[in-house]
Amino acid sequence: MSFTNNVNGTRPTETINSPFLKAIVQQFRGQDSYGTYRSWSDDLLLKPFIVSKQKKREISIEGEVDLMTQARIMTFYRAVAACIEKETGLLSQVVVDLSHEGFGWALVFSGRLLLVAKSLRDAHRFGFDSLEKLAEEGEKFVQTGVSLAQRFPEVGKI
Repeated sequence: MSFTNNVNGTRPTETINSPFLKAIVQQFRGQDSYGTYRSWSDDLLLKPFIVSKQKKREISIEGEVDLMTQARIMTFYRAVAACIEKETGLLSQVVVDLSHEGFGWALVFSGRLLLVAKSLRDAHRFGFDSLEKLAEEGEKFVQTGVSLAQRFPEVGKI
């Protein structure tokens, strides 16, 4: 992990120590069958998740959601599932259903237990103001999912 690459020209980040941000990086690297991201720093892999409010206003919501944005959404929720799986031991899966207009659902489930359900709107503009917000939002989903998995473990094992 390199601290020389920074996000949006700001100070080098130390939030990379967040388990959730590490899970996102792990998901990127795990899906990289050609080794494209092998030499990229963790900060550089996380950079596309940071979208300022000004940049969000500039992104058109007309037309299809681009493939890179779809991949970021899937990676985010796969990281949520991986963190839940790590804490509970229950195999977790992700389903993202996204219309061409940018509306849809992201679901994380284990067995027959729905751990996370998030409606998606304006998916074209998916992103967070900072790495801290990204980590905070991801951790919130993880804690909700872990809480449900601990309350209903028998449903998660079905």
